[in-house]
Amino acid sequence: MNPLGPFYSLDFVLLLACAVIYYKAAEMEDVPGLLWCGLSVGTFFVTWRLLRWGLPGEILGQVGLLGAITLFRVFRDRQKP
Repeated sequence: MNPLGPFYSLDFVLLLACAVIYYKAAEMEDVPGLLWCGLSVGTFFVTWRLLRWGLPGEILGQVGLLGAITLFRVFRDRQKP
């Protein structure tokens, strides 16, 4: 029996790994790391605990977040003179 419930699972370890990856990526892009980390954790939490999409949905959510960040940055960079 797992006394920690969902916080001792592969899903939780993957959540932490994605948060660290997004934090480091944000540092490389010179933007606040906590912003991207928070977006990653929020997206993961929604797909994991609220929608219960399972592992494929959680990974798809992270890929979708990466796509959204990429599109936002492309749009923002086009606006610069």
